[in-house]
This record gives sequence, structure tokens and C-alpha cells, in this order.
Amino acid sequence: MAASERELDPEEKADLKSILDGCQNVLSELERTLDKYAELESPQTNICRKARRAWKRLSLEPVEFRDLQSRVNVNISLLSAFTSRRARDDTAKLVRQQKDQEQQAILDWLTPIDYAAQQNDFLNQRQPGTGQWLLDSAEFQSWVKTKNQTLFCPGIPGAGKTILTSIVTEELSTRFEGDSSIIVAYIYCNFKQRNEQTLENLLGSVLKQLAQGRPSLPESVESLYKRCESKKTRPSANDISTVLKTVAVDYSRIFILVDALDECRVDDNCQANLLSELSNFQTQCRVNVFATSRFIPDITEKFAQDLRLEIRANKQDVQRYVEGHMNELPRFVRRDRNLQEEISSEIVTAIDGMYVAARTVS
Repeated sequence: MAASERELDPEEKADLKSILDGCQNVLSELERTLDKYAELESPQTNICRKARRAWKRLSLEPVEFRDLQSRVNVNISLLSAFTSRRARDDTAKLVRQQKDQEQQAILDWLTPIDYAAQQNDFLNQRQPGTGQWLLDSAEFQSWVKTKNQTLFCPGIPGAGKTILTSIVTEELSTRFEGDSSIIVAYIYCNFKQRNEQTLENLLGSVLKQLAQGRPSLPESVESLYKRCESKKTRPSANDISTVLKTVAVDYSRIFILVDALDECRVDDNCQANLLSELSNFQTQCRVNVFATSRFIPDITEKFAQDLRLEIRANKQDVQRYVEGHMNELPRFVRRDRNLQEEISSEIVTAIDGMYVAARTVS
């Protein structure tokens, strides 16, 4: 849609109405004045009428015309200023829109990976009220309050690590929503996507999220793009890491969450290099890292000195989930409260720390 076809916003509508009202008032008064002229210029035969016409002509003072002319000029100026301002605003909006498109193209060039859709999907799978035990834990509270800390949360397969990561991401994003100096970036490793989850793409995703948190694209990111474009190359992991540290100085605090480190590709040392890059980034920029993984010795030993909180299917969480899905069970179960409690108790006892097992059984 062309800029000139853009619908007026409420403020513009009010301004234009005020100008049009002023124009209408001037026109109405001008019409009344012209009526006077019509009366004066109409054919007169009677001597008395001629005298009356002469008297009225004398009573029409020039100041009346000067005032009308002045008001017409004022309204013309106001209308001209309005159209000029509208054209100027539309041009500025088009420039901003083009700039935004260019910046988004650069961000997508960094990496096509965008974890926002997965974050929303995982969060939608959450049963209301679940995961609060982790947020209330002493380990999590200490981690949030202290800069340059890592909270490592290992767990058995199916313990609910990914859903809890999405809960932590949502909690941090909500808690610091009004503070643009704090950024939350997250990565969801997935063995099904290991071919596209290279070290460059994983680091690029973190850089992309940090860059998106600024009012405009950081100059260092734009410079990296221009340098690589001129050589027709892709940015290396080292290039991205260097720019990442440059962008990090714009923030007072940075939280990076990495889910399922055990599913990060191990060929070409991607997993080991990612852990090394996160460690270096944390040391130099005082970043808070939250990571989950299965109990893999090569991974768990990397976090030996960090805060640790094992993830297991919390009984209260499992009970909330089961109770939240009771309406999916046969009618005779829904009518028997004692039977519902018995089923819930049996499932909680049987799952042995596996949240996924509770979802399967229910």
C-alpha cells in the first residue's frame, strides 16, 4: 500500500478535523458576507432603496474582509503543514521499514534457526502450576541473584528437562521484561536436527538473540555481514564468538539456557567446542548459564564445580498433570472421585522420576 493511501491515525484524524472545522467556519462566514454583497448589488429602483443600499455599503468595513482573508490564509497554512508532516512521517516510516527488513535479513543470514516457535510449543505443553518447585529451589534462586554462575540440571530421559527449560526461560523473560539491559537467550539441542545445529549455527543463534534485543542492529554484526559478503564466505565460529563478546557489553546481565546438551552433535567436536565457547564467554562477560543433560560423564564432569540440581518428575507436578487430564478418561472414572485418586496415586508411584512416563500412562 502506498504511503499516501495509509489510513490516518487517531492523532492525525483529530488534527485534520480541527483544520476542516476551521475551514468550514471561514466558508460559512464568507457565504454570509457574499449574501450581503448580493443584496447590495441587486437592482434598485426606489430612491429609498438606493439610499439604503448606499448606507449598507458604507457600513461594510474593510477590516471584515481582511479578517476573512487572514483566516483563509491560516487554514491554508495549517492544511499545507498537515500534508507536509504526513508525507514526512510516511517517508520516515518507509525508511524504518526498509531498514528493519535489511536488519532482519542480516540476522537471518547469521543463522536461519529460530527457537521461539519451539519455546512456545514446549510452554504450551506445560500443565499449569508445574515446575514451580524448580523456580522456588535454593539453587535456582541463588543462580538468578548471582552473576557469572552456572546451574547444571541433569536428569534421566523423560524427566521433563525440556519443559522445565521452557519454564525457566519464561520465568526469566517475564521477570526482566521491563529491563532492556537484561537479555535471555536459549538453545534447544535436538539430535533430529543435529545436521543443522552446527557450532556456527548454535553460536549464531545466541548472537542473533542478543542482537535482536537492541533498538538497532549492533555495528559489529553489520560489519561482520559486510566483510563476509564481500568475500562471499560464511562467518566462522571464531568470528561469531568475537562479535558476541562485543555485543555483550551492551547488557548488564545475560542469561543463556541450553537444553539437552547430550543431544548436541559430537562429531567435529561440536559439543565439546560449544561447552568451551560458553565457558569462555561466561568468564569474559559474566554470563549466567543454565544447562540440562542426561547423565553423560563427558558432560557432567564439565560442570563439577557448578551449582547442580537434578531434574526428576516431581510428584506434585505428576499429580497436577494426571488430574488435569482426568476428563480424557472413561466416564465411569470421571464419576468416581475415589477411583481417580487411586489412579493418580498409582501413576505417581509407578513413573519413578519420569515425567514422560506419566504422560504416556495417562
